[in-house]
Order: sequence, then structure tokens, then C-alpha cells
Amino acid sequence: MDGDQISRLIFLGLLLAAVSGWVIAEYRGRMGQALRTALAWGLIVVGLMAGYGLWQDIRTDILPMQQVSTDRIEVPRANDGHFYLVLGIDGRTIRFLVDTGASNVVLSRDDARTLGFNPETLVYLGEANTANGTVRTARVTLNNVTLGDFADDRISAWVNDGVMDGSLLGMDYLRRYRIEITENRMILSR
Repeated sequence: MDGDQISRLIFLGLLLAAVSGWVIAEYRGRMGQALRTALAWGLIVVGLMAGYGLWQDIRTDILPMQQVSTDRIEVPRANDGHFYLVLGIDGRTIRFLVDTGASNVVLSRDDARTLGFNPETLVYLGEANTANGTVRTARVTLNNVTLGDFADDRISAWVNDGVMDGSLLGMDYLRRYRIEITENRMILSR
């Protein structure tokens, strides 16, 4: 143990002693009530931890998702102000941020891996100027791309060698649709 860990241990020991002293003084002669109160707070903390841990699973049920009909796709605006689309690519689903300011479909390294591309072995011959600076890109081809009932084959995409939170759906793909944005909805149709 180094000095920093020892000082933290001493601090936590003093904090525990102070809280324990307060509990003994406050609940003198009423230890049953003290245990009930401690148990209630313990359950509250466990509930909050469980909610936080399950948030990724719960979030997809709470957040609005795209609605697909035979002739159009309706996408609600997410809480962060953006639109997101989930595309099927070779039997896998990838969530894209709709980016009308991007020229191309850009895959993050993680999404490229999900689709069977190995980012470490791709040839990064291209460059893209992004808000985060210049990044290297590798061209790939996406087969069997579906959005609802609409299907396309052989869509060009670029794997970004930089750090990205998710993939971007740019105009190379979006130009295939008529796009209408009204208030908090984006409607795609062909």
C-alpha cells in the first residue's frame, strides 16, 4: 500500500467511526428501529444500483423507435435532438446516427467488427476531415442492407480508424429516399 491508499483508508475509518457514533447516540435503546432504517436505505441503494445497471436494457423499451410501414419509415427525434435509424446488414442490426451533413456511410470500428470486418487488417487509404480532425478511412462494401421493407445491395461505406461512439448514415445512403422532417419526426419514403 502506498501513502495515498493509507490516507484514504484512514479517512474512511474516521468517516465510519463518525457515522457509527451518530447511529449509536441517535438510536440508543432503539436498535431494532436503527436496523429497519438501515435496511430500508440499503434496499433503496440496491434498487438504484439495479436500475443503473439495467438502464441499457430498459432504455430501448422507453426510447421511441422507428416505425416501419410498407411505403415509409417514421423516425422520432431522440432526446439528444438527433434521429437514429436501425438498419439490417447481412442479418445483423446496426444503429446509425442520421447525418445529412455527412457525404458517406461511416462505420465505427466496433460496428465494422460486428459486420465481420477486421479493422486491424483493413487498408486505410482514404482520409476524412471531421469535426475532430483528419482521420484515416478504409472503404468496404455492405451487402444486403435493409431498412423496413426497403432493400439495397452493395452499399459503399467507410470504416473510420478514429474513435467514434457510433456509426453515421450519410447522404450516400439517404439520397435513395425522399426525406421529410416535420417537428419531431423524420419520414423516409421511396
